[in-house]
Amino acid sequence: MQSCVILNGDYSYLNTVNWQKAIKLLIKGKVTVVKYTDEVIRAGKQIFKIPSVMKLIKIIRTIYKTHVPFSKKNVMIRDKYTCQYCESKTNLSIDHVVPVSRGGKSAFENCVTACKKCNNKKSDKLPSEVHMYPKKMPVNPTISEFTRIKAVKSGVYDLLKDLGVY
Repeated sequence: MQSCVILNGDYSYLNTVNWQKAIKLLIKGKVTVVKYTDEVIRAGKQIFKIPSVMKLIKIIRTIYKTHVPFSKKNVMIRDKYTCQYCESKTNLSIDHVVPVSRGGKSAFENCVTACKKCNNKKSDKLPSEVHMYPKKMPVNPTISEFTRIKAVKSGVYDLLKDLGVY
């Protein structure tokens, strides 16, 4: 069975949920269906078409009210789960561009995704000392940029683009 995309009341991407949760939200009257799949389920005497995209009836405050909170997971999402030194997609960790031992902070502007090999090679040195520079300079992502990245990662960006959301 499929998962269902949940859009906020203003059509911004919120999340993806399983079909059971989607049906519960529909029964409770919290959402309207934007697009259905071809699949149906039977619950007693009722037949339900499985929705693929639903929109909340009310706009809710998003998880990120003023900014995207810093976390290792959010750094990896921002960097698209790719090492910023060698572009590997395996054995990933977080690297401080300016090491903590040299006064670097744990913040979006100082952390990048790095594979373990590159992270160990760079160690506690500055990029200029080991001639290892991130492919993209680390920045704090905007809320809209971050939700778009999450939509792309979850595989629903093209669907939302077809619906005119992005």
